[in-house]
Amino acid sequence: MPRVFVLFLITTMVLGAQTPADTTFYAVAYIEVMPASRAAAVAAFKQYRAASGKDDGFARFELFEQAGRPGHFSIIETWANQKALEAHAAAPHTKDWRGKIDQMRLSDYDQRPYKTLSLGGQPATNDDATYVISHVDIGGQGTNAAQLLRGLAETSRKENGNLRFDVLQHAARANHFTVIEAWRNQRALDAHAAAAHTRQYRDSLNPITGSPLDERIYKVAD
Repeated sequence: MPRVFVLFLITTMVLGAQTPADTTFYAVAYIEVMPASRAAAVAAFKQYRAASGKDDGFARFELFEQAGRPGHFSIIETWANQKALEAHAAAPHTKDWRGKIDQMRLSDYDQRPYKTLSLGGQPATNDDATYVISHVDIGGQGTNAAQLLRGLAETSRKENGNLRFDVLQHAARANHFTVIEAWRNQRALDAHAAAAHTRQYRDSLNPITGSPLDERIYKVAD
């Protein structure tokens, strides 16, 4: 067999074995509802999730409630791709959900599109876990923010008590990130906060942030 043809076959096999691009798309939303409407908002979300589960490209929906602040929710939707999310946004059950939540809300429904930067761990399955959702806004130009966040995620996943450490990057503004952490308990989170790599990350992040780090603790709401 000619050498050139052998090289062609090897190259084709290597290229064919490459991991396909991650097209997963996310919608991360924040909403505050009236205290008296908290239970109704959770019930409406469950209906919304059940109806959305029939949409093409649906992966999962997660509802988190901020610790110590009832009615302050974060909603993370995961879709196969951007097209699936856009089709879902126009669906009647999505409009119905937004109509219901509009009657309960105290703040705007702040929803933003994201793509995958680094994933590791499992979605919300442990009701007792402690979750941290952070918004990272990078103000400096030409920084290594994505590399910095990847490094933090990869190292943090090796810690005792870590269940999940995901980093999402804004689909339109590459200097904005959402970090989703899950820890077995508060003790594990406290140990992570005191770890050398976490302190080093914060020291490196401080000079390039465009706003103070927005880091909040959550629990699974449903």
